[in-house]
Amino acid sequence: MLNIVLFGPPGAGKGTQSEILIKDYNLIHLSTGDILRQEINNETELGLKAKQLMDKGILVPNNVVIGMINSQLNNNLAVNGFIFDGFPRTTEQAVALDNLLKKKNTSISAMISLKVDDHELIKRLLERGKSSGRPDDQSKEIISNRINEYNIKTAPLKSFYDKQKRLYEVNGLGSIDDIKNRINTVINNL
Repeated sequence: MLNIVLFGPPGAGKGTQSEILIKDYNLIHLSTGDILRQEINNETELGLKAKQLMDKGILVPNNVVIGMINSQLNNNLAVNGFIFDGFPRTTEQAVALDNLLKKKNTSISAMISLKVDDHELIKRLLERGKSSGRPDDQSKEIISNRINEYNIKTAPLKSFYDKQKRLYEVNGLGSIDDIKNRINTVINNL
């Protein structure tokens, strides 16, 4: 089973590249952001709590995210693999994910980390905010807070996968096809 953690700050292109990888490798896309936004749109209790945090650029609590991922894994046991987008974000979540996957007789194949500088991220997210309708993409202050949260709380997770020899950093600048080709090279050499 091919299990990829697609990693990078908000606006790095994870969603775009996930769509390509899903088609190229027949994987299931697990985006915690998408799952949470679906809960928000459905106005569930979880969704309303998550919205308050997401609108401020604050991460949703681990137990909520881990529970959602576990449910998704249980609903898709007979697949080629998964792309984890936006999860794990902390070492605690990575350990929990490793434990979940171990119970299902699989593991993370690679963490592919998209590298993009902060200036480019802000530019991309403000542009996306013009059409996405997402309030967290329309304010430079909230975007900067999200990037700061990533740098402080999430980026250190790379060392967890680096110690396992599963971290692969990929330049996230250039055309969509250029980035796709860099990612495919990593996957094809696993």
